[in-house]
Amino acid sequence: MTIENPYLDAPASQWLRGNLHTHTTASDGAQPIQKVIADYATLGHDFLAISDHDILTDADDYAKLDAHGLVLLPGNEVTANGPHLLHVGADKLIEPAADRQQVIDDINTGTGFTVVNHPNWLVDFNHCPFELMDKWQGYAGMEIYNGTIGRLDGSPYATDKWDRLLSQGRRVWGFAHDDSHLPGADVGLGWNVVGTADRSPAGIVAAMRRGCFYPSTGVTISKIEVTGNRIRIESPDADRIIAYQQVGREFANVKAATLEVEVPAKASYVRFECLGRGGNAAWTQPFFITAD
Repeated sequence: MTIENPYLDAPASQWLRGNLHTHTTASDGAQPIQKVIADYATLGHDFLAISDHDILTDADDYAKLDAHGLVLLPGNEVTANGPHLLHVGADKLIEPAADRQQVIDDINTGTGFTVVNHPNWLVDFNHCPFELMDKWQGYAGMEIYNGTIGRLDGSPYATDKWDRLLSQGRRVWGFAHDDSHLPGADVGLGWNVVGTADRSPAGIVAAMRRGCFYPSTGVTISKIEVTGNRIRIESPDADRIIAYQQVGREFANVKAATLEVEVPAKASYVRFECLGRGGNAAWTQPFFITAD
C-alpha cells in the first residue's frame, strides 16, 4: 500500500499555533479588532485571522494595527443567504451568493481556500446538511470543532460528517476554531497547529492547504511518523489515542501517550484522535491509502 502522509514536509521544530475564525465589533463580536489581536497574542498564538461576517479584513486593514507579533491572515466569513463558509487567506470580498458552490468557485479563483463552518450548529444539529457538503466541490476543509457552539444549540463537534465525507473518498481537512465573539468565554478553545518553516501568511496558508497541520483543543502531538505500512503517533499530554478508518470505525484504542499501528489492508484512510484530560483533544488529518 501507499500511505499519503500530509506531514511529510513538516519541519522538525517550527510549528505555529493559531485561530482562523474570529469576530470583532465590525460585525457581531464584543471587542474592537485591536483588543482581539492583543488577547490572542497574550494566549501565545502565532497567527490569527479576523473573519467578520461578509467583511474582508486584509493586509491594508492589518497595517493600521499593532500585530503584537502575530502573523495576521486576511479573512472573511461568507454568511448571508446560506450556510456559513470561512474564506481563509482572502484576497477579495466574495459575494454571498445563495448558490454556495458559486461562492466556493469564486474563492478558488484567488489565493485563499474555503472551510465549512460549524456543520452541527442549531437545534437540529444541521446548520450545514451533509447532502450539501457531499454535493459541493472544491472546498478545502470543515470545522470538526467550533468552540462557540459549545454554548449554543447543537454540537461543537462534527467528526461524524467528516468521516462520512472521507469514507466517500473526499479529500477534506479538519479544522478547530474558536469562532470567538465574547472575550474570555470564546477565546482559546480551539486552534490549528501548522508545520511550516515559512512564517508568513502565504506560507501558513500553503501548509494548511496541503494538510500539514492538526486541530487541537489543548492536546499536543509531538511526533507523526510513517514507516512502510505503519504509523506512529506520540502525544505527551494524551491519556488515550484512538485510530479510525472509513465509516468512523475504530481499529486501535490505547490508554497511552503513544500509538503505533499497522494500517489495515482494506483501509481507504486512517486518522487519529488524541484525548487528554478535561475533554481536551487533538486530531490528525486523514492519511489516505491506495493499494499498490
